[in-house]
Amino acid sequence: MGKEITVRESDVVKAADQDMDAFVKVFVDAIRQVAWPLTAETMALLNTSQLTLIAYDILRDEVMDGGFVQLIHNGYGPFFFLNPFAKMMKMWGLQDLGKLMFSAQKLYKKYHTEIEKDCSDEEFMALFERYPAFDDLDDEFVENEEVWTESIARYVDEHIDEFAKVEK
Repeated sequence: MGKEITVRESDVVKAADQDMDAFVKVFVDAIRQVAWPLTAETMALLNTSQLTLIAYDILRDEVMDGGFVQLIHNGYGPFFFLNPFAKMMKMWGLQDLGKLMFSAQKLYKKYHTEIEKDCSDEEFMALFERYPAFDDLDDEFVENEEVWTESIARYVDEHIDEFAKVEK
């Protein structure tokens, strides 16, 4: 079983009063305190829900910053596309995000070897031109990120005990 993650009730209430991003961040930060950086050893400390939440946070940061090409180049491809992340998103009620991830997985399988190679900054920037198939997926993620993050926040709120123990 995973290691117990705790959050303070006052932090959860304060974050919930701010916005969905702050609410999710309370749980992500608490999980990261226990299991960061992610390694086989630290991932073993987390349950499936905690690991999925951290994965969503990584996905959002990477794709919002540099799209799926950046996500893959930075070594996260196997984490997302060789694990059931897309299936978990569908189980959490994020059907469209799950579908997007399955589409990205097809492109990952086709192009990952080239995208994952070490390269200069200039060569990295050229990857975006060489793999325009990711552009529509990047755009779809950016256009829907707010709605998806809100759905993630709602899922966490409705299943709070899967993510952390809330202490007074």
